[in-house]
Amino acid sequence: MAVSYEEALAMVSGPGSPLEVASRDFGGVTYRAFKNTPNSLRDIFETARGKEGTFIVYEDERWSFADHVARVDAIAHALVHTYGVERGDRVAISMRNLPEWVQTFAAILSVGAVSVSFNAWWTEEEHDFALEDSNSKVIFVDHERVERSAKPARRLGAKVVVVRSGAMDLPDDVDRLEDILVEGATMPDVTIDSEDYATILYTSGTTGRPKGAVSTHRAVLQAMLSFAAGAGIQSIRRGADVIGGANPPCFILIVPLFHVTGCVPVMMTCYTMGLKLVMMYKWDPEAALKLIEAEQVTNFVGVPTQSWDMLENPNFAKYDTSTLVSVGGGGAPAPQKLVGRIESTFKAGRPNIGYGMTETNAYGPGNYGDDYVSHPTSTGRAHMPVMDCVIRDDDFNDLPVGTRGEIWMKGPNLISGYWNRPDATAETIVDGWLRSGDIGRIDDEGFLYIEDRAKDMVLRGGENVYCAEVESAIYEHHAIFEAAVFGVPNERLGEEVAAVVVLRDGETLTVEELQTHVAHHLAAFKVPSKVLITTERLPRSAQGKVLKRELRDTAFTA
Repeated sequence: MAVSYEEALAMVSGPGSPLEVASRDFGGVTYRAFKNTPNSLRDIFETARGKEGTFIVYEDERWSFADHVARVDAIAHALVHTYGVERGDRVAISMRNLPEWVQTFAAILSVGAVSVSFNAWWTEEEHDFALEDSNSKVIFVDHERVERSAKPARRLGAKVVVVRSGAMDLPDDVDRLEDILVEGATMPDVTIDSEDYATILYTSGTTGRPKGAVSTHRAVLQAMLSFAAGAGIQSIRRGADVIGGANPPCFILIVPLFHVTGCVPVMMTCYTMGLKLVMMYKWDPEAALKLIEAEQVTNFVGVPTQSWDMLENPNFAKYDTSTLVSVGGGGAPAPQKLVGRIESTFKAGRPNIGYGMTETNAYGPGNYGDDYVSHPTSTGRAHMPVMDCVIRDDDFNDLPVGTRGEIWMKGPNLISGYWNRPDATAETIVDGWLRSGDIGRIDDEGFLYIEDRAKDMVLRGGENVYCAEVESAIYEHHAIFEAAVFGVPNERLGEEVAAVVVLRDGETLTVEELQTHVAHHLAAFKVPSKVLITTERLPRSAQGKVLKRELRDTAFTA
């Protein structure tokens, strides 16, 4: 007999369960929260102590839990005894996905400091801004980011520590990681409170300066347990384990650790559950397929583009992907066609998508398996174990079922606010609710649909055009590989709808053919009046999001 979502939710989070939910007060706001929560993330990192087996696979390296813990202890010892890092101090990380990223992160939080994640693509100017904004005491970098960080750190009095520097020449005031580690060092004894700050993750900064989203230990822990609860609900409804299935659970890390998706639902899930984490130096679809086969990966979490890349790889059929039980992720809407392809292509892998933000520690409505197949344009249910979504108008009033408006979210996993930005905090977090800035609706079954980013909505002659809807229609054409829709200025209409599309290899398509195709699906005012057809991949941020502002500024200039 099929188990409903509500029944599975009650089984996972009801009284007496490990993930029991109870009413809790945080900062004067009452939330539903997981009752049996560790006090701090240090407690989570301590669970790796004494575990056997492989924790991290990176290139030709295999890090056991024991080796990993020893390195975390040594870095933590150096932070306290060499650099004088104290509880509440900020320590930055700016590097590619490396084992040292994970080790440094664990060490920083274990000594009560705050981990500040830098976008690894940032320039020297951006490093300078974030170092000064966060007032970080130490910054850990890889060899590619030494030059970008050394000058700003010198100006601001921060210490630079470089990992994997090899034989490269370094400035005298830059330390090599291996030189500061003491063999056999023990973890310093530090008391940490659940409401202490744990992380600062900078938003992508596609408009203006980035904002540092600040989370407490409690918020990250509540998000981690939320992902565990979501997996439990799906396991009950599916009648099988959605993390691992018949194989030992194993995640492949294909998104940056400086992004909340890579850090919390992927890396921290592996930490919490003692799972193997397979790390990639950079995204490459065929390399990913090789690793999935070799390491028997069960969970693939990325942006939709990466799922497309994997499926479109000409050698896809050569590789054994039968161990995958979950294929998907978030960070951007997934075309409806992709959902069907995942469902029909993988032997056991089911499609999934999640709607999370940096501000929610990546957690939010998630759509999985049968629900996703039957509701392929929805991002999941608006009611979750410890989190709720509502739709509100511009005056903060709740809107009726099916009505479009701004998506608001509430849960104990939300950030505390933005570092040094009380104005932005007050604008975004209202009475414990987070204003997402996204436009959506909730149907009569409780499924949430994201129509668009509010800032990406095109106002054409008084009519609202939701870009995600137009993009979805474009993706229905067999020749399209990628598409981005946005507004460009128009003297008469205010804005007009523009699109940049990338064709699949070997395909041809004219602007008129594309416009005719879209007109078959949508009203005439939604059809792009400006179209650029190209073979160049769309520019994306490190998180996989299309940089529409860049396209808007360059695609249709004279």
